[in-house]
Amino acid sequence: MNKKRIVVICPGRGSYTRETNKYLKQHDGLAKKQIKWMDEQRESKRQISLTKLDSQNFRAKTHMIGENASTLIYACSFSDFLSLDKTKYEIVSILGNSMGWYTALALSGAISFESGYHLIDTMGSMMKDELVGSQMIYPIMKDNWQRDKAIHELVLSEIRQAGVHVSIELGGYLVIGGKSSALKRLSKKLPVKDKYPLIIPYHAAFHTPLLESISKSAFKMIDSSIFRKPSIPLIDGRGKIWSPYSSDPADIMHYTLNHQVQKTFDFTSSVTVALKEYAPDNLLLLGPGNSLGGPVGQIIIENKWLDIRSKLDFSSYQKANPFILSMGRIDQRKKL
Repeated sequence: MNKKRIVVICPGRGSYTRETNKYLKQHDGLAKKQIKWMDEQRESKRQISLTKLDSQNFRAKTHMIGENASTLIYACSFSDFLSLDKTKYEIVSILGNSMGWYTALALSGAISFESGYHLIDTMGSMMKDELVGSQMIYPIMKDNWQRDKAIHELVLSEIRQAGVHVSIELGGYLVIGGKSSALKRLSKKLPVKDKYPLIIPYHAAFHTPLLESISKSAFKMIDSSIFRKPSIPLIDGRGKIWSPYSSDPADIMHYTLNHQVQKTFDFTSSVTVALKEYAPDNLLLLGPGNSLGGPVGQIIIENKWLDIRSKLDFSSYQKANPFILSMGRIDQRKKL
């Protein structure tokens, strides 16, 4: 049987929501053992266990804070990856969005599962006492999911004038990071469209220069020995491919703790490179929900991939023969 060639995509911390609560309960086998190990690590630090967090009713002020949200999404994504039938699929590349980069590192073999957990727990807990800045999301697309060049240029101009930063290039959206006061002023200047502009609760100014001190602290706290060459190609938040043969672990560490923390995470470029360099049969989204489904669809439209040129084209294609498979959707998970 010919294996399907897939690119695996790891979500960021915002994917675990009220609608996806109790996601870990479905996993057993090796995944269950690893969840137990993570629970023990957390309990040793007097943190609430992931099993308990997952079983509780969702509360934003509990589930969305860094030290909980980051390890929850890591556990969900890693558990999904373990449940994937490797006899049916060839994983040609792995990428992540924002904090999903840490998960991608572990899944690719660039760090171990245990080191991945400690890395994401460390990074997620660094602003436990006080967040540095905040994030806001705003659409730069038309109703048909094609990029609105005029709106895009307007938003970029307002971002420059406000002294804030593009945090994440997310398909048909820009995630903007900066000081909370500056983002509030910016939100009053941007045209209102449905619920946007939207300040993202419990998020700091990730992927901006405001996190320089976090980057410096990370280099002091993270041991360089945990990094190694990946066994599966990785695509980072610039669209750079880290191959199993030529990657330098020291360079991976420097990107992870420096550039990735302080500069724009270009998820749009990551997915574009995955499509053009690997031409996969499917894109597989790990983790709960389907929050990345829309942005990935918008990136497909921007590239006219599979001759998909609009939201209607994308919806029709997904309905007939899904190109994007989401493990957070029960109907698609059953087909994997």
